[in-house]
Amino acid sequence: MRGLSFGELLDYSAEESNHWRDFFTQYPDALDLPCDIAGTKTVGEVVLHIVAVQIRYAERLLNMPITEYDTLAARLADGKPSQEKGEELFRLSRKSLEDLRSFAIAANDADWDGLLTFPTRSAGELTASRRKIFIHALLHGVRHWAQLSTHLRQKGYMQDWMHDFIFSGVIK
Repeated sequence: MRGLSFGELLDYSAEESNHWRDFFTQYPDALDLPCDIAGTKTVGEVVLHIVAVQIRYAERLLNMPITEYDTLAARLADGKPSQEKGEELFRLSRKSLEDLRSFAIAANDADWDGLLTFPTRSAGELTASRRKIFIHALLHGVRHWAQLSTHLRQKGYMQDWMHDFIFSGVIK
């Protein structure tokens, strides 16, 4: 039996991120809508949360210094136009997905099975395999994008694409 590859999961995540980038380019004001997903106050903060997890986990996998969440949040501080915030968020998202892909390409079996212990912002210290961290970095986004999709539809912001994997361009 052949399962979904990490490359295919990355492709789906990148495709979904690109759809969201295009959506927020068209509706930059949607980033400023009130929202309480994942303890946030705005839609933009939810997007930051998704992207920050991708960035910080990619950095862990690549043994890079971990970017502080507050440093990322400061780059998107109030006062910047929403369109600039969106551009910065999706530039960071693209970079983090490239970093995850570079880990997946270079990793050998020992890299995937190796354990990392690290602090989290909300759950204390965790220990997980690199494989689990990689999968979490991508599935975490899928879950929050789904929540955000529903929230935005309820606020009158319809998306013009189907989010389900079956409608993606990944795998025939």
